[in-house]
Amino acid sequence: MSAAAPGGTIRCPHCGKANRVPSAARGSVRCGNCHRSLPWITSAGDDDFAEVVERATLPVLVDLWATWCGPCRMVSPALEQLATERAGHVKLVKVDVDAAPRLSQRFEVQAVPTLMVVRDGQVIARQAGAAPLPALRTWLDNAIGAPGTPDDRD
Repeated sequence: MSAAAPGGTIRCPHCGKANRVPSAARGSVRCGNCHRSLPWITSAGDDDFAEVVERATLPVLVDLWATWCGPCRMVSPALEQLATERAGHVKLVKVDVDAAPRLSQRFEVQAVPTLMVVRDGQVIARQAGAAPLPALRTWLDNAIGAPGTPDDRD
């Protein structure tokens, strides 16, 4: 079961409480109950991509995917796992390319899934196609600098 649920709700992997999480905010998100970092998983489209992704203060892992794409569905749990492992250090934003044609054109998406890491509004890493979790973890850590174990006592 995914940590993310429809309607901007994230279930805390530490205490199990549901938390309402905005698509766009400064910093990272924390559980209202146990105060530990939450995996920040949300979606964006043509109209809110700048606010959700480009203005984010955390590095953003962008998943450009399509509902009809088998490899997209296969890689999605691995991306959610990365968002959970890197809670407080990365934000996962899913973009349905069919519902966001301007973004598809802007980023010249020719294959799905296409993954990007965006920091300070700039694409700093990009790859097309699905990959296994260990390869995605290495790719993400190389892009953002391995965060190590998050310290949730901040």
